Amino acid sequence: MGDEHERFISDESELKRIREKKLAALRERKATMTGGPVHLADSSFDETVKKHPVSLVDFWASWCGPCSALAPTIEELAREYDGKVLVGKLNVDENPRTAESFQVYSIPTIVIMKNGQEVDRLVGCVQKKVIVATLEKHLG
Repeated sequence: MGDEHERFISDESELKRIREKKLAALRERKATMTGGPVHLADSSFDETVKKHPVSLVDFWASWCGPCSALAPTIEELAREYDGKVLVGKLNVDENPRTAESFQVYSIPTIVIMKNGQEVDRLVGCVQKKVIVATLEKHLG
């Protein structure tokens, strides 16, 4: 009975991983179709950002006031840079592994990536013009 129980638990975690990956892919597809930011997850983060030459990732949490203040700007950037830059959001409470791997200790944090590698970072609720200027440095 012990082996069957272990196999069942193993299968459960595998099913959960597959389910999370499929949900992340659906969210990405939906965001791409609506021109909004892509909601990223631990399970699909690397794969998603590596598909895009330039990515802007907003690390945030639902309880964070400055994150909420920055959200409309992230939405605007997603529409304005649609087709040029992956604009994504990663909830640090739901995806601690990725947040930790990027050493995100304060939120909001915006990480700009080229070919899956961090090239710049902004911390705090910064103005849109600062984000655009930082992003434009890496688009040329």
